[in-house]
Order: sequence, then C-alpha cells, then structure tokens
Amino acid sequence: MLACALLAGAGSACGQESSAAGDAEEAALRARLTPLQYRVTQEDGTEPPFRNEYWDEHRQGIYVDIVSGEPLFSSLDKYDSGTGWPSFTRPLEPANIVTRTDFKLIYPRTEVRSKKADSHLGHVFEDGPPPTGLRYCMNSAALRFVPVERLEAEGYGQYLPLFRQGS
Repeated sequence: MLACALLAGAGSACGQESSAAGDAEEAALRARLTPLQYRVTQEDGTEPPFRNEYWDEHRQGIYVDIVSGEPLFSSLDKYDSGTGWPSFTRPLEPANIVTRTDFKLIYPRTEVRSKKADSHLGHVFEDGPPPTGLRYCMNSAALRFVPVERLEAEGYGQYLPLFRQGS
C-alpha cells in the first residue's frame, strides 16, 4: 500500500486503479441515492426542516443508515423536538455512531456520522429531554425507516423484543 501511495504521484497503475475504483463506487452511490440523500450523507448537507420524510413519523420501528443499513435509532427513543427534523434521545446501537466536532457554523457543534459508511447523519445537542438530556437531530435523507412489521424480513429481527416489551 505504501508503494502505491509513493508511486501514485508518478501516475502509477496502482494509483490509477485505486482512483478508478473510487470513481466507480461514487458513481454507483450517486445512482442508488437521490440527489438530496447524496448531498446530505456524502457532502455533509442538511435537508429543510418540516419538509423531510421522517420528522413527523409516528410508527414503531428502527432507522438505519441509507447507505449501509447500519441500525442507528429506534422509534422508542424518538420525540418531537419542535425543530422539524427527526430527533432521538439516544442511538439504538452506540457502536454504529461516531461523533466529531464540526466548525461549519460560528460555534462548534458535535457532528454525528455512521461508523461503517461514514455517512453524515446530523448533529447531537445537549438540550434534549430526560433520561439522556441529548437531542440527536438527524436528517431524514440519511436514514431509512424499517417498520416493526418488516424487521424480521429485512434482517433486523433481533430488535423485535424491544417493541414487544412495550406491548
């Protein structure tokens, strides 16, 4: 790998292959995602509040990364924050979430990304309700909702007991 990195500047084949593979992956992702989904997940964009798919979603189920399918959030932890974006008090699978400081506005914010796909999901703020006091403010465009009745069929059956406990 180091050899490829060193030779890449000289136009080596390994550098060109790596670049071609990356271009093919990007093209496939652009073809699979809508322009908004691509802008949000790959270019750190933000969708409009109150005009997105899940801000007012009330069905039971889980939210997964639109790119990788990583389980991220549960409807059991979703609440109406009044912001116009889907908001959660905690991640369903904390190991699937990565945070980092972003300085894109005047003040620093904590960006939330998916671990496997490195998709930009949104931001987390410390003004949420109990029990965590956190508000994971996510972009619907970065998520795919899997309703509870589809969990088993889509390979997320391990989460069914969470919803049966509340029944």
